[in-house]
Amino acid sequence: MNSKQDSDKPEIILTGDRATGPLHLGHYVGSLKQRVALQAIHEQTILVADMQGLTDNAHNPKKVSSNILNVVADYLAVGINPSITTICLQSKLPALAELTMYYSNLVSISRLERNPTVKSEIQHKGFERSIPAGFLTYPISQAADITGFNATLVPVGDDQLPMLEQNNEIVRKVNSLAGRIVLNECRPLLSNASRLPSTDGKNKMSKSMGNAINLGATEKEISAAVKSMYTDPNHLRVEDPGNVEGNIVFTYLDAFHPDENYISQLKEHYQRGGLGDGTTKKILEECLQDMLRPIRVRRSEFLSDKAQLINILIKGSQVSRDKTEKVLFDVKDIFGLNIF
Repeated sequence: MNSKQDSDKPEIILTGDRATGPLHLGHYVGSLKQRVALQAIHEQTILVADMQGLTDNAHNPKKVSSNILNVVADYLAVGINPSITTICLQSKLPALAELTMYYSNLVSISRLERNPTVKSEIQHKGFERSIPAGFLTYPISQAADITGFNATLVPVGDDQLPMLEQNNEIVRKVNSLAGRIVLNECRPLLSNASRLPSTDGKNKMSKSMGNAINLGATEKEISAAVKSMYTDPNHLRVEDPGNVEGNIVFTYLDAFHPDENYISQLKEHYQRGGLGDGTTKKILEECLQDMLRPIRVRRSEFLSDKAQLINILIKGSQVSRDKTEKVLFDVKDIFGLNIF
């Protein structure tokens, strides 16, 4: 997708992450690399979504509060520059919670329950009818985040497309009430990288399921994760032909190894036989160790100065508060609530 509306006008980009754990390779290949590239050419805000992290962790709020600075350190470690990308904290932007309240009156429970992303997460988490109300209304909160910055472009995975569709439904209802364009509809920016599977090959990489390689993983953790990776179960001997489809090691090599020609030759060798899984795993481990080592070092340095991380959040939240309060004023005006 072309990430510009036209050649002269930069996009307004909003992206972010729930503060429920440190970020991992799935975040890196699916979003973080893209954010680093986008920050030089567009107006970009990254939201640390601590309130949304509580929608399924209110019984354990420390899981969220203890990870806020971890997430900020991950951002900085991969190259996100707070002097050109605004990094802010959701709970410090009260306009977003107020927008969520107003928008909730425009969306039915049945519409929320039909949202494929929400349905999938409810099933995955086993909520059934005990689903927290905050989790069910997650799409409304996300719409408040996006419209709070009047974002025009939102980098997402394809599993989040239903959320953007619901955002735009809310935008159209608000604009219809106003009789004019007040809020922007947003467009998705999908990553060119396919979704990275978990190291066990059974699920998507997840912070909560222990099947991810975190950006701050130690050398031992990286080594153990690679050694445990799912390969071709029918590749029993080195001389046997192997299958690269569904082979997690080759999926990761495709995603992270800098030499595409070398990996193409490696695949051909594996498919004709004579290349063992131990060798391919060693190649992948060396690749990941080289890539993550500088990130791990920078991350540790940033976490050693928590005051700096907090100041980045304070500064970014102050700037963002002004932006979101302006949008809130316009929305309240539509509902006739600016009487004094």
